Amino acid sequence: MYPFSFTTAVDEHAALAAGRSGARYIAGGTTLIDLMRETVERPGSVVDINALPYRDIDLQPDRLRIGALVRMAELAAHPAVRSEFPVIAEALNLSASAQLRNMASIGGNLMQRPRCLYFRDVTSPCNRREPGSGCPAVGGRNRTHAILGTSDQCVATHPSDLAVALVALDAGLIVRDPSGDRAIRLTDFFRTPGSAPEREHNLQPGELIVAVEVPTTPPALRSGYLKVRDRASYEFAICSAAVVLDMQGPTIRAARVAAGGVGTVPWRLAAVERALIGRAATRDVIRAAAEVAGEGARPLSENGFKVDLLKRTVARQVETIAGLR
Repeated sequence: MYPFSFTTAVDEHAALAAGRSGARYIAGGTTLIDLMRETVERPGSVVDINALPYRDIDLQPDRLRIGALVRMAELAAHPAVRSEFPVIAEALNLSASAQLRNMASIGGNLMQRPRCLYFRDVTSPCNRREPGSGCPAVGGRNRTHAILGTSDQCVATHPSDLAVALVALDAGLIVRDPSGDRAIRLTDFFRTPGSAPEREHNLQPGELIVAVEVPTTPPALRSGYLKVRDRASYEFAICSAAVVLDMQGPTIRAARVAAGGVGTVPWRLAAVERALIGRAATRDVIRAAAEVAGEGARPLSENGFKVDLLKRTVARQVETIAGLR
């Protein structure tokens, strides 16, 4: 670990000032400290923001507002979240270990760095760490890597389960700087690597994530999260599916489907949604819709299996939420 200065922000003004000066924000520290120990991250200054008042979970008629400093375990256990937004609770409970969920904040979870063994190995080239140095995963060990949203510059997956659930719920972020607040849809927040993989999101220097806002949904809405992984606990997704359905009888009136473990960002499956909306929720309809989940996929040498796995994962979870399983 490289030397760094550490301060505690006593209020929002101090936190924003520190951010404008180049300090890195820390809450739970479950990602940043880990990467600092491995010298992947080398900030000169770190500021603790846990004194800031971003800890409310507020359910209103039109939206659920989640403070950025709410802990993952707290949000997963909240009665309103468990009953009204089960996909959030399920995604959180399938994330990391109990100890990490007790520490990690919601804002920090969304700001996780990519999942890639080359990114974490400072002896290897990596365009995320050192732009222009190369991406050895493209032709190397890439079983766990992305098949959607990739480029020749980067094929790393986004690691957050929660982000997949929030993308399916059409959630957004409230971010703040000294000039005020701005809202960003989560689908517009994360950036695919393109030719600039070091730019992972659209948060500006010195901005703070204040809250996540999730629009409320019709009473008939159903949701859930399915995670496929190599072992039963404390493991990243090889593939996952967050499914949100609004049904009237057997008919799917609205559908939102997102996938994790397969994209460089949490991946919204709009083509699957279009194939479901207005149709009866039969196995044939659902499986036909799931067949388009892999559109645009670019499998690598070791992860071609993810194309079929994605289709099966989406089909299974849609069937589950539609009540066919």
